[in-house]
Amino acid sequence: MSSNCEFLWYIPNDVKPGHRGDSAVENHNSLETLTSHARALEDHGWKGALLGTGWGRPDTFTVAAALTSRTTTFEPLIAIRPGYWRPAHFAAAAATLDHLSGGRVRVNIVSGKDNLAAYGDSEGDQAHRYGRTKEFMRLVRKLWTEENVTFEGEHFRVSKSTVAPRIRHHGERLHPKLYFGGASDAAERVSATEADVQLFWGEPLADIADRITRLKALSGKLDRDLPPLEFGLRITTLVRDTTEQAWADAEAKVAEMARNKGTGWNDHRQSVAVGQRRLFDLAERGEVLDDNLYTAPGKFGGGGAGTTWLVGSAEDVARSLRRYRDLGITHFVLSDTPYLSEIQRQGDRLLPLLRAQIPA
Repeated sequence: MSSNCEFLWYIPNDVKPGHRGDSAVENHNSLETLTSHARALEDHGWKGALLGTGWGRPDTFTVAAALTSRTTTFEPLIAIRPGYWRPAHFAAAAATLDHLSGGRVRVNIVSGKDNLAAYGDSEGDQAHRYGRTKEFMRLVRKLWTEENVTFEGEHFRVSKSTVAPRIRHHGERLHPKLYFGGASDAAERVSATEADVQLFWGEPLADIADRITRLKALSGKLDRDLPPLEFGLRITTLVRDTTEQAWADAEAKVAEMARNKGTGWNDHRQSVAVGQRRLFDLAERGEVLDDNLYTAPGKFGGGGAGTTWLVGSAEDVARSLRRYRDLGITHFVLSDTPYLSEIQRQGDRLLPLLRAQIPA
């Protein structure tokens, strides 16, 4: 794959054990356990990991700060929500962590539904929600890259604001990248103008190709004034020694999900957004799409990146990921459970194949 491709993992950051079939071990979310994941990522070739967010989960930024202090190269992709943070507050916190970690911060802006009332937030309709997100991203970036910022928006305002410490440039990196997802028209307009990286969930190749084409056209139509939008894929990758073993294990996992009514997997089912509905609808097109995109998990409880899985040997999955690469995907956020052992397995068996210059 291209040398500019990056490979991250996922750290569940949940108070409940057994997330998506993970090993329900004692102290699963202790600092020692989470640090063992972050250090395994460093040891097995990964760039870093996405840390999930949501009210009722451990605070994502605190977890990220703790893990960067115990690692040397691990880069947290910190999921945060506008409304939970004020833009200047977040810009300063992220700049501080970026300074202390030597430029390792990445940010995933999340606009999906949450228990807003629990932390004193409220928002209106979809237009209001995404309008606020757009302003948040624009203002945070200005605070990172400019001084004495005065901003008067519909949702946020600051006067003569200078964030300290200042974000240091690291090569071509001027500030932490802002990742964003969402498949609605409103979400895509935000991504096309404000995001650095658009994250997709595991849709078929043709669907992803259509969305990339649409987002590029939308960026031009809306006069994007930032570097070109980059693209990423967040997906479950079930990798085994052989194709046959992978499919046997995948079908066994889905059967267990069906028996347990999706317990531990239903974190995207309470409020089904447009992107999640697209994934659920894929099952109507077939249980396996493309060569090895498995849609059956979505029938029984898979949510978000757990709704569709790429299944196969390391060679099978690498071949599929290279095809996404050929569409323009350069950021990959992969995972499977048990998380820790799969960090090691996929880091040792899948990543070398992805880094090799092999055509799809």
